[in-house]
Amino acid sequence: MLKSFYILVFLFVFLACTTKKGEKVQESTSFEISTQKWPEITKFKGEAAKIINNWPEFKALQNSFNAIYDVSNTEDLSLALENLIEKQKELQTSIYPEEFDIPQIKSRQKVFHTYLLKTKGDLIYSIDASNSVVQMIDALNAIIEQCNTITSNTMNLEELLEDE
Repeated sequence: MLKSFYILVFLFVFLACTTKKGEKVQESTSFEISTQKWPEITKFKGEAAKIINNWPEFKALQNSFNAIYDVSNTEDLSLALENLIEKQKELQTSIYPEEFDIPQIKSRQKVFHTYLLKTKGDLIYSIDASNSVVQMIDALNAIIEQCNTITSNTMNLEELLEDE
C-alpha cells in the first residue's frame, strides 16, 4: 500500500512538471524593442532654447532621454528609465527659470513622471511597453511645446487685465 502511494505521488509530480503539447515556455524575459515607430522629440525654439541651455537639470534630463532611442531590448530600456527617473527627480527639486516656474510647466512635468513610472511598471510586469513609451515621449513633447509657447507669446496679461 505504501509503495503504491509513493508511485502515485511520483507519477503526479512527473506529470505536473511536464509541459503540454502546444504550450510555449518563455526562455528569456528580454525581448527586442523597435524604436522606429516612436515619435521624435520636439525641438526648443528661439528664446526657449536659450533658457533651457542655462537650466542644467533639464538639459541632463533631455540628454538622458535621448538614450531611449538607442535601446535594443527591455533590459536596456529599463536602465535608461532608471536614469530618467533620477534626472526627473533632480529636475523636480531644481530651481526653475522664472519664465518656466509656472503651473503649466509643472503639471506637464507631473504627467511626464506618471508615464515614466507607467513604462517602468510595464517592464516590471513583462507587458509590451511600446504604447507607454509613446505616451511618455508625447508628455515630454508637451512640456517642450508649452515652453516654446510661453516664450513666443509676447502678450502681457498684466497690461491686458489692467485695461479692464
